[in-house]
Amino acid sequence: MKLSQFRFDLPEELIAKYPAVHRDESRLMVVHRESDELEHIIFKDILDYFEEKDFFIFNDTKVFPARLFGYKEKTGAEIEVFLLRELNPDQHLWDVMVNPARKIRIGNKLFFGENEELVAEVIDNTTSRGRTIRFLYDGPYEEFKELLFLVGETPIPEYMGRRAEPLDKERYQTIFAANEGAVVAPAAGLHFSRELMKRMEIKGVDYGFLTLHCGLGVYRDIEVEDLTKHKIDSEQMVIPEELCERVNPAYEEGHRICVVGASTMRAVETGVSTDGLLKPREGWTNKFIFPPYEFTFPSAFVSNFQLPCSTLLMTACAFGGYEKIMNAYEVAVKEKYRFGAYGDAVLIID
Repeated sequence: MKLSQFRFDLPEELIAKYPAVHRDESRLMVVHRESDELEHIIFKDILDYFEEKDFFIFNDTKVFPARLFGYKEKTGAEIEVFLLRELNPDQHLWDVMVNPARKIRIGNKLFFGENEELVAEVIDNTTSRGRTIRFLYDGPYEEFKELLFLVGETPIPEYMGRRAEPLDKERYQTIFAANEGAVVAPAAGLHFSRELMKRMEIKGVDYGFLTLHCGLGVYRDIEVEDLTKHKIDSEQMVIPEELCERVNPAYEEGHRICVVGASTMRAVETGVSTDGLLKPREGWTNKFIFPPYEFTFPSAFVSNFQLPCSTLLMTACAFGGYEKIMNAYEVAVKEKYRFGAYGDAVLIID
């Protein structure tokens, strides 16, 4: 497959800048893999396609307020710092991206907060945009982390074209977020409300959680036409034994296994062993799923409507079939579905 095969015309106004009023009332397109049928429903009606003992797998990663706005010493130039990963808690070292990168040099001090509550020093240049910075803070680690997150903003995607607002703190987070470490929300999980999860329990539809900390790699531009040459960023993941002990019997008994989101799918496909079952795993994955790809474990997939040429769109095409999904996207544009992390969703099912 070539990168150009995943381009399509997406009008700017169809990119969702804000979430639906209620989590579970976005639109949902149902794509049937075994036929050409497309259905248009409301997300909260997704359970109509599942039965008792079917199993949903979610990603319970938690987004932290990774975007900081501050200024540089002496010049006062405004600087945006995006926290990517904590490198050393004891020394307050972080791997970050800085914008504009050209203005930052090793040794520069950066100030954050209305009253300069936080100060950081640039100690390394790792890439053209990447930096390592050390926050200069002498107090207890818990106080530092609390202050850092107080100063930080919810890292909503740049394509939304706005700064984060108070509503994003809640809505750019799944209701089951538990393990902190993501800078990108697992968007397909954003549609699940407490009411919907309760209805799943009442119906006997089971569910469980794994953790994959979504990084900025999903938004990184693909710079090669030949997709086999694209390397996706590694992301930290944990597949707990408890999940495997519950989902594997459901799979072996022939119940439907629904994977919610491309990040969850990457983790699942990393963890499925040669015997076709999900195995406990802790580590990193850089699995890039694009067509053609052979799936064995999942039989249903929930994804948001993604932007052109994104790895997330490619994963959906791998699961649903390239022509079928690209046709569904063409219909979605005509029907004015909303795209992106706060957009509408698609259920791909047999």
